[in-house]
Amino acid sequence: MKKVLIPLAQGCEELEAITLIDLLRRAGTEVITAGLDCEPVICSRKTVLVADTTLDKVLNHQFDLIALPGGLPGADHLRDDPRIIELLQKHWQQNKYIAAICAAPKALAKAGLLENKKATAFPGVLESLNLKTTDISDSAIEQDGNLITSRGPGTAMDFALALIKLLLGSEAMQNVAKQMVRE
Repeated sequence: MKKVLIPLAQGCEELEAITLIDLLRRAGTEVITAGLDCEPVICSRKTVLVADTTLDKVLNHQFDLIALPGGLPGADHLRDDPRIIELLQKHWQQNKYIAAICAAPKALAKAGLLENKKATAFPGVLESLNLKTTDISDSAIEQDGNLITSRGPGTAMDFALALIKLLLGSEAMQNVAKQMVRE
């Protein structure tokens, strides 16, 4: 079974977080949500989420994919957490998948993962970082090797389906889309 980590920071975008969690679980992956602290996560629109565990408890676990939901100030909390940066770099060195949506690619940039890569994010997020070697795209979803990025809440379902296809194949993605009356 494929294993996915979704770190949940205070102020994350709930639509992105829930869509990723829900669709990846529907596809049969083991999704672990990990809060940066032990508190319930109060999302950007005040929805309250309770993470499965804390980040500290899963730092040494192996995952097939780490997927970062965006939102503000959630994406800034991810970017500013040294554990997240170290985890992303370690995962990247193991040649595993890393995904980020909305403003969360900020954390990828801080971890040095966007150098010489093509990526997308919420409009203006990557442009404001003055990334010299990053090819910034305005596509809904962008994949460059093991790095997958997306624009925002409106692209969350397509993003989650793309991650399912990446991890489990087209048939699994189509099955989830059908369950959701997407196709």
